[in-house]
Amino acid sequence: MEYKVKIDSFEGPLDLLLHLINKLEIDIYDIPAAEITNQYLLYVNTMQELELDIASEYLVMAATLIAMKSRSLLPDHASTDDEYDEEEDTGEELMRRLIEYKKYKEAAVKLQELEKERTKLFSRSPADGLFAPVKEGPLNVTIYDMLGAFQKMTRRKKLSVPRQATVRRQEMSVETRMKMLMKTLHDAKVPVLFEDLFQSHEREELVVSFLAILELMKQNEITVMQKGSFAQLYVVSGGTTNDK
Repeated sequence: MEYKVKIDSFEGPLDLLLHLINKLEIDIYDIPAAEITNQYLLYVNTMQELELDIASEYLVMAATLIAMKSRSLLPDHASTDDEYDEEEDTGEELMRRLIEYKKYKEAAVKLQELEKERTKLFSRSPADGLFAPVKEGPLNVTIYDMLGAFQKMTRRKKLSVPRQATVRRQEMSVETRMKMLMKTLHDAKVPVLFEDLFQSHEREELVVSFLAILELMKQNEITVMQKGSFAQLYVVSGGTTNDK
């Protein structure tokens, strides 16, 4: 399957780490090296498996986390004072960068909220379709939310896969799968649960379906929604109203 997708939603390894810290409810001032490293590598491996075009900085951060995890698992007497100081410096530097990144990200969100409030000062015609969505609207769904949902879905697929041998289907292109997904969503006329769009147990078909969803999101043909942080994802035809 030769198909690579570049997603603009990747904001860097610090953004992924902050996502994991929020998801795992970890104290940013006391990050467990082993747990955060395992979760980070799971996401990076999923990106590579899907052949997403990710920057090398993700791999550099992965190497840093693996080194921190290795040192944390060693007995106290196995490391010298210099190695211990280096570990502390690396951990403190990472924590400092995360805290600084979080501040900037929260400031950016605040500015976006102020911008939205400012736009309310201008009158707009109801015909614009401004009030078509649900009042509260969907939460912002990031690429990491999508990857997390894909991970959970594939794990469940592996657990429920039938033991009998199955006949492999003919390989399907991303473009063909995009058309099939759009028809499914148009016919449904209501938000469809993310997992319900993955009927196959074949890895290749699961990957093609996921890439098709990402491409449809990129083209603003569909919207992926969440009713709460880290809740289940729902997909509906039609792009976001931000561009209207």
